[in-house]
Amino acid sequence: MHALYDVPAPAKLNLFLHITGRRADGYHLLQSAFMLIDWCDTLHFERCESPGVTREDLGAALPEDDLTLRAARALQSATGCTQGAHIGVLKTVPAQAGMGGGSSDAASTLLALNRLWGLHLPRHALETIGLRLGADVPFFLRGRNAWVEGIGETITPLENAQQLPQARFAVVKPAAGLETKAIFSSPSLKRDSDSATILGFAAAHFDFGRNDLQPVAQALCPDVTDAIDWLKDRGLQGRMTGSGSAVFAHMSHAIDLSGAPQGWQVRECENLMIHPLAGWATDEN
Repeated sequence: MHALYDVPAPAKLNLFLHITGRRADGYHLLQSAFMLIDWCDTLHFERCESPGVTREDLGAALPEDDLTLRAARALQSATGCTQGAHIGVLKTVPAQAGMGGGSSDAASTLLALNRLWGLHLPRHALETIGLRLGADVPFFLRGRNAWVEGIGETITPLENAQQLPQARFAVVKPAAGLETKAIFSSPSLKRDSDSATILGFAAAHFDFGRNDLQPVAQALCPDVTDAIDWLKDRGLQGRMTGSGSAVFAHMSHAIDLSGAPQGWQVRECENLMIHPLAGWATDEN
């Protein structure tokens, strides 16, 4: 066993999330802005000459067949690679939070093993593999904050005039989690929001739109309302991120975030302009 990497897998926040329709196959059409933040899992990779892939939980326990293992096997399958790896996962990004933790772990696994195994796959090839693992994986592989449309496959980087300003956020994950499927299958979910534009979003980055999933989520999970109220008590305007139970608020000045209920995870986070592994894959063959 030799050659190793320690790599971060950052979480994301959905600054807004609108559902604009639904396809004939049942998939929802959405618009959102995905933003990387500095709340990260840490993945440790050791290369093995034998083809097996194993995982060790260095923090919170993971499901037996998690996205790091599935990503590693998918990369082996796509390339015929006969090398293996041992993966250590220090999990700090909460599950069922809407923060993309599992998808980010999968993306960092693909980027790290592509390099560790000397496969040299271009980014678009990794994205093809990643999309089968989760709709958010290509976003993390692109490595830039982005405007996201369609079913999540249309990704436009927020650059130049649209680039997000550096900012800080309070991120709160209450004790309860939320299953994505339960929200999207709800008959009361709003599915007819008007189409937004990047220009409209760029005029009010952190105050734009809403999360169309939030009313359904609050009905399913009272903890979401409790977390929003907890932020409101501190003068912050909370909003749900993604399809999980975590909420966040833009912080224009320092605020005391201590005193959260037991079982909650609360962090002050900064947004990232670029993924720490953004240079690890190229767009060329």
